[in-house]
Amino acid sequence: MQIKAVIVEDEVRSRELLHKLIGEFCPDVQVAGLAASVEEAIALIDRVQPSLVFMDIELHSGTGFDVLQRVKASSFHLIFTTAYDHYAVRAIKFSAIDYLLKPIDVEELQQAVEKVKGKVESDTGGLALQMLLKNLNKPAGTDFSITLSTSEGLEFIPLQTIIRLESSGPYTYFFLKGGKKIMVSKNLKEYELLLSEHQFFRVHNSHMVNLREVTRMIKTDGGYAIMSDGSQISISPKKREAFLGLISQRMV
Repeated sequence: MQIKAVIVEDEVRSRELLHKLIGEFCPDVQVAGLAASVEEAIALIDRVQPSLVFMDIELHSGTGFDVLQRVKASSFHLIFTTAYDHYAVRAIKFSAIDYLLKPIDVEELQQAVEKVKGKVESDTGGLALQMLLKNLNKPAGTDFSITLSTSEGLEFIPLQTIIRLESSGPYTYFFLKGGKKIMVSKNLKEYELLLSEHQFFRVHNSHMVNLREVTRMIKTDGGYAIMSDGSQISISPKKREAFLGLISQRMV
């Protein structure tokens, strides 16, 4: 299957290098055009209607997000590129969209393309873009949403509906209000990094909780938290002091 792609990158050397790497190491990707500015990118994407866009975050004439907000085509998949750990990377991760740090590693490029190949026949690219733009325009808070990529497709989950997360080897289970349970093929560490600024705390090697959903703290039997769904989550002795501090400071 050939994937039609375009590259949006304002640095000539970076643009040419990415084009070369794709041609050499990603034979299933056909680069149909290159753009160096916001205006060029908008025109190119709307004309070519690609399945995949490699998008630099920072452009001389604006940002990649300016492009996304103005293009008419919106069903493509995205792989962002950036020279540093950009402020928007967290929002990108929340939206289940891949990004590559420059200088681009060939193996990481191939892995990102393989993920897109598995999704390109679906129409989830546009949905992921919508969630990304929605999150970019909102402060961290209860209405922030996370995109979870499951075996059945994409799930868009508001953070306030998540009660807790539980790891099981390479998988993470999300336990939601209403009794729903979602399995994602990513480890808990990735979500710890993503959710720690949103009142989530990893209380145990296998458990992370939404602090707003903790109803009681039991100090006996080593200590455990009672969640709003009635589940009892053990608290690691190493995390107990930090957990108690966060609970005492949480907003009610």
